[in-house]
Amino acid sequence: MPPQSPSSPHASPDTRRGGAAAQWSAAEESPVVSTHARHRRRVRRADAMLEAHAPEPRSDAGADSEHESDREFGQAARGAESLLSRQADRSTDTEFFSPMPEGYRRGRHKYVAVFGTVMSGLGKGIFASSVAKLLKDKGLVVAPIKLEGYLNIDAGTLNPFRHGEVFVLDDGTECDMDLGTYERLLDQDLSRMNFMTSGQVFSTIVDRERHGAYLGRDVQWIPHVTGEVKRRLRELAMYGDGERPADVVFVEVGGTVGDYENGFYIEALRELAFEEGEDSVCFVALTYIIKPQTLGEQKSKAAQLGIKRLMEAGIQPHMIACRATDPITEPVRQKIAMFSNVPLRRVFSMHDRPSVYTIPDDMRLAGLDREILSTLDLHDRVDTSIEDRRRREWAVFHDGLVRPKKRRVAIGLTGKYVAMRDAYASIDKAIEHCSAHLGVDVDLRWIETTDITPANAGARLEGLDGVIVPGGFGSRGVEGKIACVRHCRERGVPYLGICLGFQVAVIEYARNVLGLKGAGSSEFDRRCADAVISELPEQKKIEGLGGTMRLGGQEVVISPGTLAEFLYGLPMPGNHAGLAAPGADGALHARERFRHRYEVDPEYVARLEAAGLVFSGRHPAQPIMQVLELPQVSEGATGGSGHPYFIAAQFHPELTSRPARPQPLFMGLVAATAVRKHGPADAHSALAQWSRVRNGQEQAV
Repeated sequence: MPPQSPSSPHASPDTRRGGAAAQWSAAEESPVVSTHARHRRRVRRADAMLEAHAPEPRSDAGADSEHESDREFGQAARGAESLLSRQADRSTDTEFFSPMPEGYRRGRHKYVAVFGTVMSGLGKGIFASSVAKLLKDKGLVVAPIKLEGYLNIDAGTLNPFRHGEVFVLDDGTECDMDLGTYERLLDQDLSRMNFMTSGQVFSTIVDRERHGAYLGRDVQWIPHVTGEVKRRLRELAMYGDGERPADVVFVEVGGTVGDYENGFYIEALRELAFEEGEDSVCFVALTYIIKPQTLGEQKSKAAQLGIKRLMEAGIQPHMIACRATDPITEPVRQKIAMFSNVPLRRVFSMHDRPSVYTIPDDMRLAGLDREILSTLDLHDRVDTSIEDRRRREWAVFHDGLVRPKKRRVAIGLTGKYVAMRDAYASIDKAIEHCSAHLGVDVDLRWIETTDITPANAGARLEGLDGVIVPGGFGSRGVEGKIACVRHCRERGVPYLGICLGFQVAVIEYARNVLGLKGAGSSEFDRRCADAVISELPEQKKIEGLGGTMRLGGQEVVISPGTLAEFLYGLPMPGNHAGLAAPGADGALHARERFRHRYEVDPEYVARLEAAGLVFSGRHPAQPIMQVLELPQVSEGATGGSGHPYFIAAQFHPELTSRPARPQPLFMGLVAATAVRKHGPADAHSALAQWSRVRNGQEQAV
């Protein structure tokens, strides 16, 4: 991401604060790693589009201001044939208000809108991302967006128990976990333009009203709120994937049809379909077919009523996807088709699968992609040569995923939100990616750390071949995590720490190796005797919470001769380039995503290193420690601790793991646990590649 002016309303929090924080931002976003150039172009383009619609103050309420308002909301519609096109951007002398971005052409961009009926949690994001993948594989440019009904500006302050994982995009946007599903299945970085909340929409409208953008009008839900939603969707269509405009925008409407908070989204999409034309918008209803245990048969009435509710809102679905435990029976499909005015061939069974990654192929075999192409008249944009290549690449991962595996390991996920599995969704998927490529079946066990103590840690972690300590906030469960770290370090159990798992590893080492018995974090105890973890300098003057952490993609410089260098230097499966590239200083530079306020206090770094801890990943310009490890007993590594695998990162490696490019730290963990438990792997296997070789004998990474 390029450096931004501190005065820009879209500058990162670090840049806006100026001073040292601004210098850090400029340094970490300098063009050191050539592989990041494409990402920087995408972000510049997104920022330009957002800033184009930033409100400007109005000095008067006369006719001149009215003309200025017309120009601000786009003049692409001027001169168009229809009354709607001519009047779309005006607000004082017409009831229409449907802003058109400059250069937007109706019919060029298509839209697929996915609604949920009956209940929430049906998997709208998984469904939409699977369909989007099918179209992207055919050579089309796709752009997904999640519409959330809550009034929060973003998902950053939401409790994981209520809303699951907060997914962080490269540009620092804190968003819904469904965007992680989109990124993984599409292998495509998203931005703030791919996430919309009611809070964002209302904030924009109120801000514009205060700056005179709606002069002479009473601002209403229709047309102004719905008009703002349509404007954002059309801007995303023009932005596309950051390089090319979108052929298809996939719109996922959060919540359930009938909720008060998403009603205006549904109305906006109804208007969008009318304005864009008959073959430009495809509506898909995701519903649920219940099967009461007492009856033992599928019942469709709830689904019928849910779809009827959607039709009452003015949305006639083109397709129905039926969620269920088992495949939908033919009589049920026929009932759904009859009561929803949808042809039977467009009623699809979306029953439970062993993995979400099997869904795209199942949907393709059912013909769902062909039906969408027909509905949107997109057959002439398909590139079959691209489709063949991408299907072959996906088949490698898919086959590895479903193939029976001889090696099996148990890895414990020791966290404080394990009662809500969605709180660690990306970690779960990162492990699944590694399992497919390494040929290792991973039993991921969920362990609550709140009641773990030094006395019972051994018993609670018994039978585990590896341990992950994930991120989190607050003091609850922290001492249990520290006990887990000590158990892994002293017993030689492969360990991966993430964010807070990085910080508790430092605390444990400071207490039990460096001898600082009062070591801790100022997050949990402001009067801590030795706060080896303290606030980042720029965080100390911040009072608000939302969007104020160190967020998004940042550069990590990897130290030579370390475990981290070995992992990041390996090529990805399928001959994909590694996740790091050499910088001007000759060291590997990786880009990873962060979400934290606290860091290793620089005053303790030298003492920790003198005691044997290795900080193998650092900020390129400031003393921020970003990766730690225990030295390996391997040629080229620093020293040797005898530990098979002990590494932790201040960033969240799970956020950048993709099916075709699993994240190196997770690959190393799974490889270490498999080799430690089952012994050396075949020399030509992926498992052997992710293990060090010394003196002709394979050692765990």
